[in-house]
Amino acid sequence: LCSDISPLLKDPAAFRILIDLLEDHLRASFPKIDFIAGLDSRGFLIGPPLAQRLGIGFVPIRKKGKLPGPTESVSYALEYGKAELEIQSDAVEAGQKVVIVDDLLATGGTMCAACELMKRLKAEVLECLVIIELKLLKGSEKLKSVPFHSLLQYD
Repeated sequence: LCSDISPLLKDPAAFRILIDLLEDHLRASFPKIDFIAGLDSRGFLIGPPLAQRLGIGFVPIRKKGKLPGPTESVSYALEYGKAELEIQSDAVEAGQKVVIVDDLLATGGTMCAACELMKRLKAEVLECLVIIELKLLKGSEKLKSVPFHSLLQYD
């Protein structure tokens, strides 16, 4: 399946190349990034190694009820209902520069919700970065003013 990154995760050489590509893209695009924010749950697999390579921190954006302490929460629509995402209230400070990562962009609902959380914390979203974009679902159009990059696109 073109939207499954599991084979990449099972192959250490392929996974290393993936992180290399993401790192090269970010280093070429942005002179300063404060944090990588990863979306629950596949963004947790690529975010931390990418952040470590860049020498910056990683911030999780999780499904509701999973994070300790005070959180900011945003509700968003899914194809089959509603969901909520949360970030710790002190995860980022106003003006900090963040790249949000995930494995896949489909309809864009989750990524838009993550951008909204960053806006509430007054962070600057430099880019939304995914491995795979399903172009047919037009998720990147929902992101509007936020820069977006995908390594692979499928129609």
